[in-house]
Amino acid sequence: MKRDLITSAIGIVVLTLVLGILYPLVITGVGQVAFPGNANGQQIKVNGKLVGSKLVGQNFADQVVKNGKPQVDKNGNPVTNPDPKYFQSRPSATVPPNNAAATAFSNLGPNNKATEQAIAANIQSYLALEKPYVPSLTAASVPVDAANTSASGIDPDISTANADIQAHRVASVRKLSLSQVDQMISTYTHGRGLGFSGEPGVNVLQLNLALDRLSAGGH
Repeated sequence: MKRDLITSAIGIVVLTLVLGILYPLVITGVGQVAFPGNANGQQIKVNGKLVGSKLVGQNFADQVVKNGKPQVDKNGNPVTNPDPKYFQSRPSATVPPNNAAATAFSNLGPNNKATEQAIAANIQSYLALEKPYVPSLTAASVPVDAANTSASGIDPDISTANADIQAHRVASVRKLSLSQVDQMISTYTHGRGLGFSGEPGVNVLQLNLALDRLSAGGH
């Protein structure tokens, strides 16, 4: 009995050291050496300040202010309007939107009434923002990723079709040529994963940061 207890105790200590300390340290070390960007969350910094991640979507919006008071909803979350000088990320299912600490999908079926209402609301919001700059835009031509949320709720990319539509607004508000904005979209468009998985996407944060640099006279 005593021998079994000693053997068990030794086993616990050894396994804890090997699997609980040594193994995580080795894997972390390999990750930092071989894949430092991925291991650290694909962080994006500007002048040494962390501004986001290539892997996490962001809101590019201004908080609504009435009578000098910032507006919040019934849950205390800020009420915002899209900032027209920026490309907008796809709709987010998290609360608040693009909350990396609470990635979530609605899990509601395509025929669920709540899903239909959410998609319809997203389409109307998109039309309200983009149609003044693209008069021919209709509900039927709104890209899927502008109407529906992603599986994670924090997708950092939008489709090239979505970006091409938004380019008209961004170019107009920033007083840039459409060709300038289209070229920047091309620069920050990545191909399919492994060359065959998914569709090409445009990283919204990187694109918006590049636009800010251009507006400030940078490159």
